Amino acid sequence: MDEISNIELAKKGDLFAFNELVLQYQQPVYNLCLRMVIDESSAEDIAQDTFISAFENINTFRGGSFKNWLLRLAANRCIDELRRIKRRPQVALEPISKDGDEMDDPAWLRDDRHDPAIEMERKELVDLIQRCMLELSDEHRLVLILVDVFEMDYQEASSVISKPLGTLKSRLTRARDAIKKCLLSLAELYPDLARYKRESV
Repeated sequence: MDEISNIELAKKGDLFAFNELVLQYQQPVYNLCLRMVIDESSAEDIAQDTFISAFENINTFRGGSFKNWLLRLAANRCIDELRRIKRRPQVALEPISKDGDEMDDPAWLRDDRHDPAIEMERKELVDLIQRCMLELSDEHRLVLILVDVFEMDYQEASSVISKPLGTLKSRLTRARDAIKKCLLSLAELYPDLARYKRESV
């Protein structure tokens, strides 16, 4: 059954049809949550809450990209959670897995298109980017993830954050500049970043 049919059936309360939508989109929703909140357990909870809310409010979906509608719900919940976290002790710079272990290669930042050997070679840079990402505001981190990690076009990303294209582009520029400045400020301490520093100046 196609997506449109499943959505229409879900609007009538068909849980089986909605579950088909969950199976189709659970991975991108979870990936966004994990990259935003940097905690596996919290990401799982937010993803689950997102789908519960989506089912309860599916009649408000008026067409367009259902995936982007889900990601918008997830993004809003992530930002709410991050604001709540800021009232508690700060998230550790080294993310912790749900088992309580330090994550050497955190899934929220990993690009699954690269093989393990390449990822290991890039680990030092990944660690630095991880720290720099944590310094971004929630809104700036979100647009960076949508465009540079999820590879959304500007129109899609703008739809997810429910902001005009100009706002998206402004936030993205600031986020990229902040990451670049952060990395350059650390480059002298890490010889492997010397090439990046020369190319970026």
